[in-house]
Amino acid sequence: LFRVTQAQKCYICAMFIRKKKNKSGTTSIVVVDKHGKKFKELHTVGVAADNDEIEKLCVQGREWINRHLGILELDFEESDRKNKELESANAMLDNIDSVLLNGAKLILDKVYDSIGFNKISDDILRHLVIARLCQPMSKLATSDYLKSHFDEDVNLSRIYRYMDKLYNTQQEEVQRISVQHTFSVLGGRVEMLFYDVTSLYFESFKEDVLRTPGFSKDGKTTETQIILGLLVCENGYPLAYSLFNGAQYESYTMIPVIDDFKQRFGLDDFIVVADSGFMIKRNIELLRSGKYQFIIGGRIKKMAADVEEWVLSLPREDDKYYDCVLDNGDRLVVTYSSKRASKDAYNRTKGVERLRQSYASGKITKDKINKRGYSKFLKIENDVNVTISEERIEEDAQWDGLKGYITNTNLSAAEIVSQYQGLWVVERAFRISKGNLETRPIFHFTEKRIEAHICLCFVAYKMYKELERVIAELGLKISVDTVLKIAKTITTIRVRLPLNDTFVTRTMMLTPEQRSLSPLFDHFGI
Repeated sequence: LFRVTQAQKCYICAMFIRKKKNKSGTTSIVVVDKHGKKFKELHTVGVAADNDEIEKLCVQGREWINRHLGILELDFEESDRKNKELESANAMLDNIDSVLLNGAKLILDKVYDSIGFNKISDDILRHLVIARLCQPMSKLATSDYLKSHFDEDVNLSRIYRYMDKLYNTQQEEVQRISVQHTFSVLGGRVEMLFYDVTSLYFESFKEDVLRTPGFSKDGKTTETQIILGLLVCENGYPLAYSLFNGAQYESYTMIPVIDDFKQRFGLDDFIVVADSGFMIKRNIELLRSGKYQFIIGGRIKKMAADVEEWVLSLPREDDKYYDCVLDNGDRLVVTYSSKRASKDAYNRTKGVERLRQSYASGKITKDKINKRGYSKFLKIENDVNVTISEERIEEDAQWDGLKGYITNTNLSAAEIVSQYQGLWVVERAFRISKGNLETRPIFHFTEKRIEAHICLCFVAYKMYKELERVIAELGLKISVDTVLKIAKTITTIRVRLPLNDTFVTRTMMLTPEQRSLSPLFDHFGI
C-alpha cells in the first residue's frame, strides 16, 4: 500500500490544471501532464469567459484528476488481489490430501442405508457389494479397487474371513432386511411370486456335493455348476433364493423354495407364477395341497386328447382369450398371437435346416444324438439310419402361435395372461446378475464361500433394483448402468487445512453429464 501511495504522489506532482488564454478572450481549462521538460495535454475540461465559470471548470478538472488517480489505485489493488489469488490457489493445491473417484459410492452408500443393510454392523458387506456394482471382479482385484478408488483398506484375508461370517450368521438377516424393504415399497403386501432357475458354472471340473455337471443354461457342457432358484415379486424385487446341486432336476426346486419363504415370513396371500417347465404333476399336486394359488405355463401339446382337440379348433385371432375348465377343476386359458406364430415357424425352419446340415449323411449313433430342441423331428432306425420326419414337422406347425396357461385362480383370462407375462422380471434379474454383476463364473471352491458369493450378488441386485426405483420416481430418463457410469467420473477432493487442523471436502460435478445426476444427489442429501 505504501508503494502504491508513493506512485500516486509522484503522479499528482506531474499532473496539474492549466488556464490557456484564447485570442477570442476566453480561457480554456486543460489538465496537463509534465514529464521532465515536456508537457502533454491530457484532457480539456472546457472553455469559459468569466471568472466564476473558469473556477467551476477548474474544480471539474481537479475532479477529473482525482478520478484518474482512483483508476490507477484500482489497477494496483487488482494486481495485488491477483497475486494473492494465485498464492491461495497454489497453497490449496499443495494441501490436497486425496482425490477420490467416488461419485458412484456416494450414491450407493445412500441406497444401501435406505434399504436397511446398515443394520448389519460389519462394513465389509457394504464395501464388497458396492465394489461389485461399480466394478465386478475377483475378490483379490476387489481389494485393490477399494483401496485405489475409495481409500478403503480391506485386504484379501479380511474379505475371506467375512465371507465365512456371512455364510454362518448373516445370510438370513440379509434376506429378512430385503423382504421387509420390499414390503414397505409395495405397501405392505406382495401379490405375485415369480419363480425361475438358472445355472451358474465354475472354471473347474472338480465335483463335490454342490458342484456337479448338469444341463447348463450358459452352454458350459463340461464345467461343474450349481442351480440357483430365485423368487421375485412385482417389478422384479428379489425376495429369496436357494442353491441346489448342479444336477438337480429344475422342476423339483420350486416347491421347497416357496414353502421355505412362506414359513420364514408367514405369508400365504400370494399367487405363484412359473413357466411351463415347472408344470409337472408332482408340482401341481403340491401346490394344491399347500393351498397355493398359481399361474403356470401350460403344456398344451401334452394335454388329454379332447383338450388338445379343443385347443386346435380355436380361431386364430389376436387379442382373444379362450377359457375352459379341466377335469381336475383347474382352468386352461389359451391365446393366439400372429407374431408368436411367425416366430415359431421361423425358429422351426432354422432348427430343421441345422438338422439337415448336421445329418446330411443319414448316419448317426444314439450316443451322439441330442433329443433337446428340434432333434425331436429326427427319426432313428437301426441305431444308425437317421431321417427328418416331415410328418412331425407338420404336426408341430399346427401349434404355431398358441400359448396355454394353467391356473386355479378366479382372475380373468386377460389378468392371468398379463400376470404370467410378468415372468420376464425373473429373466431380467438373471440377465442383470450374470451380465452386469458377473455372478459367474464362480472362483470359490468351498460350499460356504460359494453361498456367501451368491449372497453378495443377491444384495447387489437388490440395491440395483432400489436405485432403479428411485431413478424412475425422480422422473430421470436414464438407466442404472448409465447413472453408475457417469457417477464413476465424479470426483471428491479433500483439502487439508493445517492452521485449522481439519479437512474440507468438495464433490466436483463439472460436466453437463455429471450435473444431470444432481436430482439424485439432492434426493439422497449428498
